[in-house]
Amino acid sequence: MRLHPDVITAETEDGTVLLHQRSGRYWQLNTTGTAVIESLTSGETLDEIAHRTAKRYSLPVEQVRQDVEVVVHQLRAAELVESTS
Repeated sequence: MRLHPDVITAETEDGTVLLHQRSGRYWQLNTTGTAVIESLTSGETLDEIAHRTAKRYSLPVEQVRQDVEVVVHQLRAAELVESTS
């Protein structure tokens, strides 16, 4: 996965702001959301992200995986990320 070509980012104290230049809309991600998008764009799988995040926060892997899937769905729907293949 990668960021959509029309998206630029800016780091903040609390995470990252994503701006879709074509639509003019922006989204703010907290630090966990930022870690998820960085992992996705680095080529990690949803399972890898879910396991690492679950371990870090002592949460059930299944719950974290569902949460990550929701975030990915929202990022795709907003055209913030796209598949590389």
